[in-house]
Amino acid sequence: MLNEADIRDHADRIRDIGFTVIERAAAPVLVESLKSALLRIEREHNLGPAKTSFEGFKTVRINNLLTYDDVFWDVPLHANVLPVVERVLDRECLLSSFCSLVLGPGQEAQPIHEDTQLIPLARPHIPITVNAIWALSDFTENNGATRIIPGSHKYDRSPEYGKDYDAQLATMPAGSVMLFDSALWHGGGANESDARRFAFSCAYCWGWMRQQENLQLGIPREIAQRMPRRLQEMCGYSVYKGQFGHIDNHDPIELLGRERGKRMVWEATDAKKARETARS
Repeated sequence: MLNEADIRDHADRIRDIGFTVIERAAAPVLVESLKSALLRIEREHNLGPAKTSFEGFKTVRINNLLTYDDVFWDVPLHANVLPVVERVLDRECLLSSFCSLVLGPGQEAQPIHEDTQLIPLARPHIPITVNAIWALSDFTENNGATRIIPGSHKYDRSPEYGKDYDAQLATMPAGSVMLFDSALWHGGGANESDARRFAFSCAYCWGWMRQQENLQLGIPREIAQRMPRRLQEMCGYSVYKGQFGHIDNHDPIELLGRERGKRMVWEATDAKKARETARS
């Protein structure tokens, strides 16, 4: 498990060069369980490759993963990953999206892009989303390791779509996780091997942002009620800074049967004043 110095160093690398790699963050038994679950879900739901060139005609992407198997709940909450994300964003961050990225043999390289270019903010800007790429297979030079351009999160522009760029390959052993500022220029590599490359993309955002996936509607209430409280909060059953996301001045986590959510900021202010009056 990462210590405080490790967490700080990984967060600093994300801020300085745009990415960091936590080698063998996940135990082999978890990696195998995740891969087995993906294969089972593909079979049971007859899921096939994506339908667009950007997503990959030979890539299987499964969205809304939290609904399929409880084993996937371990990914957004992982103790070797989430603390780094919280250090870059904050402890009230949300899960923005979570999908599989299984590249089949012959999958072409994805265009270099950055994940925040549709958000109307001038670059460079503070990290607003952090993506965790989980390597469930070894990421190698010939099986589709993610291509990245270190430092590009500080550029004042987004990449030109379809243009070739000199990129670095993020090779890493299975069980490793690459965390990066989603403003970093990156793209999936080409799978020139004869085997599938298994991975996850697990993205986090600030609590004041809209999530990429609408998890509150996409996850059935009966599934959300069984989740650990922190995961419920990350899916959007939470209030950011006691103000953003409330329902009639109540924390939406109460909809899942939790007895008490966070106080709203105005209620907390009155409570603080009352305490100060009582002490004076």
